[in-house]
Amino acid sequence: MTLTDRAAPRETVLVRRPGPRELRPRRAHRRRRALETGLALAVPAVLVLWWQLAATSGWLDARIYPAPTTILADGWDRALAGALWPDVWATLQRVLAGYAVGTVSGYALGLLMGSLALVRAALEPLLDALYVVPKLALLPVFLNMFGLGEGPQIALVATTVFFFVWISTMAAVLAVPAGHRDAGRVFGASAWQMFRHVLLPASLPAVLVGARIAAGVAVLVIVASEQIAAADGLGHLIFDSRALFRNDVMFVGIVCVAVLGVLFSELVRLAGRFLTPWAPRDRGRAQS
Repeated sequence: MTLTDRAAPRETVLVRRPGPRELRPRRAHRRRRALETGLALAVPAVLVLWWQLAATSGWLDARIYPAPTTILADGWDRALAGALWPDVWATLQRVLAGYAVGTVSGYALGLLMGSLALVRAALEPLLDALYVVPKLALLPVFLNMFGLGEGPQIALVATTVFFFVWISTMAAVLAVPAGHRDAGRVFGASAWQMFRHVLLPASLPAVLVGARIAAGVAVLVIVASEQIAAADGLGHLIFDSRALFRNDVMFVGIVCVAVLGVLFSELVRLAGRFLTPWAPRDRGRAQS
C-alpha cells in the first residue's frame, strides 16, 4: 500500500430508516391523539376514584369532603327540583355581560394604542398602574358607583376582561412584522385597508388567545365577587353553603363553576378557530 492510499480519507454514510410516523403518518397521528385523550380522561378519573375510596373508607371525613357520588346525587336532585338553575343563570348572565363589555372596549383601545404611538405614550403608564391593582379591591368603588344589584358585578368582570384583552391586542398589533405594513403601503392601502387586510388578520390569533384566558378569569372573578355582594349566583351558593356546613352543596357549586369555566373557555376557543382559519391550532396535530 502506498503512502497516498494510506492518507486517503474514508467516507462514512449515515442511513436513517423511516419510522412509523413517516411510513404511516395518519395511523401515528390517531394513536398519539388516542393516547393524549386517554391521559386527559384517566388522570381526573383516577383522582375521583381515589376520592371516592377515601371518603367511603373513612380516610377522609365525609362530612367535610363528601364522596363524589354524594355530590353527584345532590346536584342531580337540586337540578331536577329547579333549585340549581337560578344560581347558574345569574352567574352566566353576569359573566356574559361583563365579558362582552370588557372584550369590546379592550380590543378597541388595544388596537388604538398599538397603532398610534402618541396614544400609547399617553395612556400606557396609567393603565399599567391600574392593571396591578387587584380587581376585587375595586368592588367597593363599583358599589359606590352603581349601588347594589347587577351593576357592580358586571363592571368588575368587564374591568378584569378589559385588561387581558387590551394587553394582548396592543402586543399583537405591535408585533405585526414591519414587512407586512410596508407591503400594504407599497400597494397603496388606505387606513381601513391596512387594518382590514394587514393588522386584523396578523394580530387576531394572539388577541383571541388573550380573550380565551380572559374567559376563564372572568368566571373566577365573578365567583369571588358573588360571595361579597350578591344574593344569588354560584359564588353565593358556594360560600353560603359553607357557612351552613352543607359541604355537599358547596361542592356542587364548585363543580358547576368548573364546568361553566371550561365550557366558556372552549366556546371562545372554537370561535377563534372559526374566525381565524389561517392561524395555527392550539390543539391539533400531536407534537412529539
